[in-house]
Amino acid sequence: MTGIKNLFSNFKGDLFGAIIASIIAFPQALAFGVASGMGASAGIWGAIILSLVAGILGCNVPLISGPTGPVAIITATVVGMYSGNMSSVLAILVMAAIFQIIISMTSIPRMIKYVPYPVISGFLTGIGLIIIILQLAPLVGGVAQSSTIKALLAYPQVFASINIHALVLGGITLLILFFTPKFITKILPSQLLALVAVTAVAYYSWWDVEKISDITFSMPAITLLVISVEGLVKDLPIALTLAFIATSESLLTGIIMDSLTKVKHNSKKLVFAQGVGNMFCAMTGSMLGSAATMRSVAAVKVGAKTKLSAILCSIILLAVLFKGAAFISQIPICVLSGILIKIGYDILDWKVIKVLKYAPKDDLYVLVTVLLLTVFYNLIFALGIGVILASILYAKRIADNTNIKVTQFNRIEYTPYETKIERDSHYKIRILHIDGQFFFGTTTQIVSHFDEMLETEYIILNYGSNAKLDMSAIFALEDIIVRLKSQGIKLLLVIPNQQVFEQIRSLEIISQLGENSVFTDENLAIDKALKGLGK
Repeated sequence: MTGIKNLFSNFKGDLFGAIIASIIAFPQALAFGVASGMGASAGIWGAIILSLVAGILGCNVPLISGPTGPVAIITATVVGMYSGNMSSVLAILVMAAIFQIIISMTSIPRMIKYVPYPVISGFLTGIGLIIIILQLAPLVGGVAQSSTIKALLAYPQVFASINIHALVLGGITLLILFFTPKFITKILPSQLLALVAVTAVAYYSWWDVEKISDITFSMPAITLLVISVEGLVKDLPIALTLAFIATSESLLTGIIMDSLTKVKHNSKKLVFAQGVGNMFCAMTGSMLGSAATMRSVAAVKVGAKTKLSAILCSIILLAVLFKGAAFISQIPICVLSGILIKIGYDILDWKVIKVLKYAPKDDLYVLVTVLLLTVFYNLIFALGIGVILASILYAKRIADNTNIKVTQFNRIEYTPYETKIERDSHYKIRILHIDGQFFFGTTTQIVSHFDEMLETEYIILNYGSNAKLDMSAIFALEDIIVRLKSQGIKLLLVIPNQQVFEQIRSLEIISQLGENSVFTDENLAIDKALKGLGK
């Protein structure tokens, strides 16, 4: 009873929030449905089902869910892969939903935030460009293509046979979307204004433009799909990508809602609710989606505080679908293309342009690489390459800042003493410090310092970092030991950090090094070396 009471504790605010969210969601759902290749009906039903299920199962914050731009573009890729074979398409959507549910049971929802910003920026900007490139043709009465390359190649033919009526209607749509004054959009979102006004112009002018027409209004039936092992292996990458994008968008929206509502959401519960909602969408032939930032923020701005707003948004959309069937069927495709072009424009990461001249070149390489691969090659490949490239360049930056040196250990007063020890021993004792992390990115540089060291009998290697050694560093340490042994040099390790010290002591390399060759204090290692020299 307490839960129900809390759910209805802000009914008026949640209702107004739901109304505003549904006004925004309605034209977007139709447009994304068309852009995905699944049809306007799949888009609107996806908004209804996902908002309802995710609202019931999700966190008690006003997260309005439904089809979004990135999800629509990846879905369009899937539809294009199977040439509209919806049975195969829906199987991939089911797999993506299952992966989302699995992801919700792991720590991945908390790790998404570690994906480098250049990768996210390049990918989202690429998605925005794809939407714009693909929708320019239907904006002027042409046929939408399945890829950017095909769309660009078809441009000469498309622009040589422009449908003037479609161009005018599409142009009016864009003018309304870009130039409607803010005092009007605060009352009526520009997308809904454009949808209603331009559809009315098309209806009463009897202009010859392509319209939605084919939307169905019966309740969608649940279909049980069989996923073969062969299909699972083949479609695993695209399904994982779809799950990753839907999850990432939802989590980013969740973070924004945290700052607005001052209520911290449960990321695992959020992703689980989205996964179950997308499962119902896939099984009913509807479009997948995610928590949508624009709709959720709009709902909060007018007073929404609980997940009741998401549930009410679904109910309002359902009522609009059944009561507005005649109007929906008359919506011109060029109007939806105009709405999508504006959405694509909004997705472009314009703020990154302001920091381009200040950003490290490595970040720019990653951003541009992901952007170009997203737009002109493959979404999945772009994400994978982006993360890998960002990781390699990050490792390089760390490696470049890692040095082996003799001076400036944690306590500077050691430096003259170390110098004196080396000089007095006639450099039979050398004291080296690893300044930085000893990991896979730095091992080659570190190992290269242990080439021929003539006349040296003892090397004291001081590793002052708190970071444990990874596999590459462990094998590099073995390589160092072998190299030094072949030169008749004894290695003494100094590990001030207790955890790293225990790690070294637990490794098999201790048998090669010797139990008494690892220290936590450099003075002890120096004493041992001096005794070994008989001093």
